[in-house]
Amino acid sequence: MTEQGSPRQPNSRKDQVTQDQINNAAWAACDTFRGVVDATQYKDYILVMLFVKYISDIWTEHEENYQKQFEGNPERVESLLQRERFPLHKESTFNHLYANRTADNIGELINIALEAIEEDNRAKLAGVFRNIDFNSESNLGQPKDRNRRLKNLLEDFAKPELDLRPSRVSDDIIGETYIYLISRFASDAGKKAGEFYTPRSVSELLARLASPQERDSIYDPACGSGSLLIQTAAQVGSNNYELFGQEVNGSTWALARMNMFMHANDSAHIEWGDTLNDPRLLEGDQLKQFDVVVANPPFSLDKWGAEVAESDRWGRFWRGVPPKSKGDYAFISHMIESARRRTGRVAVIVPHGVLFRAGAEGRIRKSLIEENLLDTVVGLPANLFTTTGIPVAILIFDRSREKGGANEGRDDVLFIDASRDFTPVKSQSLLDEEHLERIVEAYRGRTESERYSRLVPRDEISENDFNLNIPRYIDTFEAEAEIDVAAVQHEIEQIEAELVEVRARMAGYLKELGLDD
Repeated sequence: MTEQGSPRQPNSRKDQVTQDQINNAAWAACDTFRGVVDATQYKDYILVMLFVKYISDIWTEHEENYQKQFEGNPERVESLLQRERFPLHKESTFNHLYANRTADNIGELINIALEAIEEDNRAKLAGVFRNIDFNSESNLGQPKDRNRRLKNLLEDFAKPELDLRPSRVSDDIIGETYIYLISRFASDAGKKAGEFYTPRSVSELLARLASPQERDSIYDPACGSGSLLIQTAAQVGSNNYELFGQEVNGSTWALARMNMFMHANDSAHIEWGDTLNDPRLLEGDQLKQFDVVVANPPFSLDKWGAEVAESDRWGRFWRGVPPKSKGDYAFISHMIESARRRTGRVAVIVPHGVLFRAGAEGRIRKSLIEENLLDTVVGLPANLFTTTGIPVAILIFDRSREKGGANEGRDDVLFIDASRDFTPVKSQSLLDEEHLERIVEAYRGRTESERYSRLVPRDEISENDFNLNIPRYIDTFEAEAEIDVAAVQHEIEQIEAELVEVRARMAGYLKELGLDD
């Protein structure tokens, strides 16, 4: 179901580069902006330039090949170029910008090229560059400094390591470089990183738990830069799937669109808008339904739109309206209503408060459990995110547990406490492959393991007033080792005897030195 780019030539050339070489060269290009522009802003300039270089190198190599193949037939060459995956004109290619890198108006020339690229590819790229301005004085400085920075940027991307011609570099490598840069920007951006990036190990875990199959439609209602969608699609094992997403931030939406193209997911449907107040993925007057819904929505979003939720035309909040200062259950409600009846699956990352907070959230949680939709609760370690140090959980809702679904007879909830399984890296916690495997194995097998996983009957959850706090269901207490009092007493006596001997020896030394008075 995905639309792929032009066929790739075999990578047999001697000038191939490794993933690390491309990653390092692309990251080095950021030196132009570090210390001058905030990471949340300069990421846009770097990633847009990487995308322009990517589509320019494809177009340029194909043009060269066509001219050799159809020498003396420029009309044929032009016709083929117009049918390219991304048709361009020479004036909008990276090579043209590089040739004019010393121009006094280079920022303006880049903007003009971006407008031309959009115009020539309106079906795919309309609006993608609307939020980026290479001639911005507030972001890039006054003309002299701005021109110098843009010249350096173009020269960095002209390095041999960033020659992205398709005969030299595969889409897989280029896509990985794009995600690598986004992850590095997230590290630099600190708390603002949550707006556009979910740590890779967490995305990988969520994708495996969502377990998409061939022909599935996959949807992320808070898709950020699109990396979670890419990770989830990778679990399918083929190109037979459809991707959908919505993102509220215009700049981040543009990153998501480019991310899809860099991974050859040209047919992905990524909408720009506020999912909770203006869902854009619809079928007639209904929310569009999907096979798999995944998300890492903003934690406890304030002012999410509670004041209009009661009259929501899509009927998403019939279980109750979440508090206006905490939008967690607003996203959960939207995701569940967007999953296919009796077959759809939902996997969502949430703060722990979602498990036990009372009031409106408690009533919504009770309804979801009574409807038998909640399938699994996974507790994760603290410090997984650059944006917050709090521990988080993954909730999995399965609509096949509804009446008429394949799992309607399932009447328990699997709790997994993976909060102690991580590798400390600097100030963060990292989920290694062994940690991911353990969680996924327990989930798929619905296996029980002492102090790690347990199947809890819904009746027990009801008795606990629908509180999902994990320690209520998994005993993580580890008894202290019994103390052998006799052995300890013997050790104390030995130490005291040694102390008497040491004191006697010390007294002898002092006497020899005449210091015993």
